[in-house]
Amino acid sequence: MSGRAQLMWDEAVTGYDFGPNHPMDPVRLELTRRLVGAFGLDRELEVVAAKPAGESTLRLVHREDYIDAVKAASADPAGADGSYGLGTADDPAFAGMHEVSALIAGQSVGAAEAVWRGDAEHAVNFAGGLHHAMPGGASGFCIYNDASLAIARLLELGAERVAYVDVDVHHGDGVQAAFWEDPRVLTVSLHEHPSTLFPQTGWPQETGAGAGEGAAVNVALPAGTGDAGWVRAFHAVVPELLAEFRPQVLVSQHGADTHFEDPLAHLAVSLDAQRAVQVACHELAHEYAGGRWVALGGGGYAVVDVVPRSWTHLVGIAAGRPVAPEAMIPEEWRRAVFARTRQLGPQRMTDGRWPVEYGAWEDGYDPADRVDQAVLATRRAAFPLRGLLP
Repeated sequence: MSGRAQLMWDEAVTGYDFGPNHPMDPVRLELTRRLVGAFGLDRELEVVAAKPAGESTLRLVHREDYIDAVKAASADPAGADGSYGLGTADDPAFAGMHEVSALIAGQSVGAAEAVWRGDAEHAVNFAGGLHHAMPGGASGFCIYNDASLAIARLLELGAERVAYVDVDVHHGDGVQAAFWEDPRVLTVSLHEHPSTLFPQTGWPQETGAGAGEGAAVNVALPAGTGDAGWVRAFHAVVPELLAEFRPQVLVSQHGADTHFEDPLAHLAVSLDAQRAVQVACHELAHEYAGGRWVALGGGGYAVVDVVPRSWTHLVGIAAGRPVAPEAMIPEEWRRAVFARTRQLGPQRMTDGRWPVEYGAWEDGYDPADRVDQAVLATRRAAFPLRGLLP
């Protein structure tokens, strides 16, 4: 294994653009890539543009009739009528949609291949993490499910155990659905409670089916959960599951929409807590998955202030050159932000909450605390199915 990390990047991914009034503004990708460069992180890893996912790869997860529908909507956006989830308010059709969606998927598949074959120890595709797309339909700003496709490709290459950890504010429903009955894939999602947020799934009782029973784990956190509760919940669930499952690869999804500034959700997590969980995923990959780590982006709609900083931290961690929370942001990047968006960019790589302190689950829990109630519900529903004590 080379040990060198890869950053999957092709500038054409910024063409994943649902239009000027859609919250998923591709400027977030452009600004992240610029900030990675401003810190010199692109010199610390290999920047790779993988080829788009081809039809046979897309069919590892997606139905052929759905792929055909995406191609048709891509060629004639005006003809998309809402069938297959295409042409809706969440997923408007746009020219070239199939091509750019396949390109993003190709970056995640390429990341998985590089890590599995030992060309890289870690690989990051922050344009990916489009975790809501279903085998037969678009959903939640997601056309092709690159996370599921990366995992399916790992299985095709011979992986027997792949762990997927999703810390986006929304439930990783598409990845869960793709592997619902597959014991080779452990899906763990920490998200805002489905009673208050799209996609209204991800209850602790959702644990998989058939041979995959116990291979889906969901932590549904109450709206308003902040740093200490969010990081506590992560550590109360994820390390124990990975220790039992012993994955050969860890795939993690790092949607930045848990942040207190995000306009589409209701958690109160800081950039510093997001960084703490990124660090934890990196450490868990080394502890339980031989260091093999595929890290993806995801949601995040505070596109200037939050997303670029969060994912630049992720790239720095994967590159082995983490950016210090107290680091000042290079002025060249802030000038570029203003020129591009007419917004003032943030000045530091922290929200002023580092280090994040939290109580360890092993030290006891409070049955009246809503976060602890959420963790308990998860452990009681899922842990016994894996032979673990709740």
